[in-house]
Amino acid sequence: MLLPIHIAAGGLAMVLGFVALAARKGDMLHRRSGLLFVYAMLTMGISGSILALHKSWTNVNALGGFMSAYFVITALTTVRPVSAWTKSLNHVALLVAIALLSIEAGLGFKALASPGGTLNGVPFFMLFFMATVTALAAGGDLRLMWVGALPASARLARHLWRMCFALFIAAGSFFSIRERVAKILPEPFTTPFMRALPILVVFLAMFYWLWRVSARRPLVAH
Repeated sequence: MLLPIHIAAGGLAMVLGFVALAARKGDMLHRRSGLLFVYAMLTMGISGSILALHKSWTNVNALGGFMSAYFVITALTTVRPVSAWTKSLNHVALLVAIALLSIEAGLGFKALASPGGTLNGVPFFMLFFMATVTALAAGGDLRLMWVGALPASARLARHLWRMCFALFIAAGSFFSIRERVAKILPEPFTTPFMRALPILVVFLAMFYWLWRVSARRPLVAH
């Protein structure tokens, strides 16, 4: 039963994520689609990790599920009022990030030492990329705990890039494999360019909104 749930949650998360990116920031559509995106990503991530671990306790695909949960939870707590509950979640999230960083770096070196430079089909540079992003995120968690409360622009930036990276995980896990795309979308959408396009859009949107935040421009969609 987990596989259909995982697929449905992943598809819903991508739709909701792109809706939240396009919606006017701060309005009802943005808030509701963003919150539903968090729930969908948690469902997709947890179910995906369970499925991966069921195959093998060393299956690197389980990392994506835990990363998804970590990023959406910390993105959500960033825009919630500071409370004992959000502080506790952030402390737990930091421990998760440190654990993920250790595992990703260890698996990256293991993949690098293998003959093909891969581990269960995942190339070593992707594992090091994931470790780098996790390290940056953990550094942000430490900064938040040190200062206690972030300025408005820094808080929005933290929320934006974490939500976007979670969306990247969902889009990347689907569009990176042609066979998955071919089961749902017509043939023209299975080309390398068309499969890379949604992932590129996520990063372009992330940098665009981060620029809007840094420039202190009104966060409204055009």
